[in-house]
Amino acid sequence: MPIPLSILDLAPIAPGATASESIQASVSLAQHAEKHGYKRVWYAEHHNMPTIASSAPAVLIAHVAANTSTIRLGAGGVMLPNHVPLLVAEQFGTLEAMYPDRIDLGLGRAAGSDPQTMRALRRPHTSADTFPEDVRELQAFLSESSPIPGVRAIPGNGSHVPLYILGSSMYGAHLAAALGLPYAFASHFSPQLLPQAVATYRDEFQPSAQLDRPYVIAGINVIGAEDAAAAEVIIQENRRTLARGVAAKGNPSITNADLDRLLERGAIAQLDNMFSYTAAGNASDIAAYLTRFQDLANADELITVHQAPTLEQRLLSVALTSEWAEHARASA
Repeated sequence: MPIPLSILDLAPIAPGATASESIQASVSLAQHAEKHGYKRVWYAEHHNMPTIASSAPAVLIAHVAANTSTIRLGAGGVMLPNHVPLLVAEQFGTLEAMYPDRIDLGLGRAAGSDPQTMRALRRPHTSADTFPEDVRELQAFLSESSPIPGVRAIPGNGSHVPLYILGSSMYGAHLAAALGLPYAFASHFSPQLLPQAVATYRDEFQPSAQLDRPYVIAGINVIGAEDAAAAEVIIQENRRTLARGVAAKGNPSITNADLDRLLERGAIAQLDNMFSYTAAGNASDIAAYLTRFQDLANADELITVHQAPTLEQRLLSVALTSEWAEHARASA
């Protein structure tokens, strides 16, 4: 039986496009996801990346929420080492006050940026070391209590915005289990430890006030198109886009031929590893792959990443993917 489908939107800035156009595309994507029955859309915090417009997830969430009605929206995630817990509690407490029962808060331990950007953010390189304590402090600020006498998050106090631990290693699996929080594994770009991490999380899970049983969200790339050949064209363009961002540092003057030579030489072999879990093709192809992946991941929910050069291609991918769940609902 298919499980809930969600979307991770990286708010990509296409070559020659503006951040404003990217943000409007994210609104259209969320509206399309809402129409097709997706459970949630999350936005990831990244900094100093010319091809991504989601550096301020809370602001983006507020804008998208104002232009949708029912779909859940959240951060997937806020990179907590970049922030103090009180401010995150106030931001997401404000979002919850504006859009009740629609806001999620995923938390990541990585900085989501390079060392130079970390310095610009005024964060020490050791800030990730206190991640478990910072999660607990944030959790307390969102509850009726407070971790610091006389200090409350307003808005935020008593909002109980649901928290999710994001990860791509065993660290996040252990922490999510110990805290009794849902666990979202980033298998859409770091697939190696998915089965092991999920098994560990489920084995070690301790019930909490938020969650009484384990809940796993697994990330997967989806390239929906008219057929497999059309999907392959999009995959190759995605590889070039990633190569441009990783190897060329977003240099707009680098050509596709230059990027293809880098890829052919294996200069950035890790990019192909990022596509290890990819459902590609038409609706039937996608449905078959998602069913297999659900079993492999032992997941309670799949969060899909629809990377494509144009918004129209992303919207088609979202619609084709939704047929997996829609068919199951019609058959129930």
